[in-house]
Amino acid sequence: MRRPASFRLAGRRYSPAASLLLAAPFLLLIIVVFLLPLATLLHESLFLPTPGLQHYERALAEPVYLRVMLRTLRIAAQVTVLALLLAWPLAWVMARSKGLGLALLAAAVLLPLWTSVLVRTYAWMVLLQRNGVINQWLQKLGLTDAPLKLLYTEPAVVLAMSHVLLPFMVLPIYSALKGIPEDYTRAAQMLGASAWASFREVIWPLALPGVTSGCLMVFLLALGFFVTPALIGGPQQMMIATLVSQQVREMLDWSFAGALVGILLAFVLLLTVVFRRAVRLDRFVGQG
Repeated sequence: MRRPASFRLAGRRYSPAASLLLAAPFLLLIIVVFLLPLATLLHESLFLPTPGLQHYERALAEPVYLRVMLRTLRIAAQVTVLALLLAWPLAWVMARSKGLGLALLAAAVLLPLWTSVLVRTYAWMVLLQRNGVINQWLQKLGLTDAPLKLLYTEPAVVLAMSHVLLPFMVLPIYSALKGIPEDYTRAAQMLGASAWASFREVIWPLALPGVTSGCLMVFLLALGFFVTPALIGGPQQMMIATLVSQQVREMLDWSFAGALVGILLAFVLLLTVVFRRAVRLDRFVGQG
């Protein structure tokens, strides 16, 4: 007869019942703060004012709401790509740094993460406004004759969101690169591989789990981002989180807001499953 599974923490072994008891406060908080409000909102989207899928049909049929959803996907994808391009060199340098250099780089990544998103968003507003620092420097350098419209544009939203979400891309990639021994690269070069071949055949496959995790986190967080798009973007850059807030606060249409949340939740769950399968498939192929 098999013994019940047990869990080990700090050198001590706990039974499943004790482990569940220790996790009870956290699970209760998740249920009260997240699951219960979400379930209530989804229930209203399906049963109020009458049972049916009319709110979901409206969200998917009317062009204005469909454009907001597609815009949200496009901006989230752009933020993910830009964050990856910025995070990889930084994570690479961090993985090969030690001592004070590593401490300074880690601080540069973590300190913005500990700063309020609202503060960082307002900082970008100061930089991008018509009389902001960027426009002033462009005019001083003679690159422009008049201030450019940088604020309330889609590139501004992508740039600001990429900066806010950058730590969520850097840390998983850094963790993956840190676990790759430098001997692997030297061995590949001793066998005649070029620098690009060593990166393609050794570094990238081993770092891919970290890259995948970072891309998944950044993309999912970008899908539901609210503060930065609402302040940096204009009506033409409205994303789904802003639309949900508008339906709740201004239109008082909780049922339709619940339908929008349900569509977003379904897409997030589907994307998570696809990413997990892709990572498993990649690891399986890599072992062949």
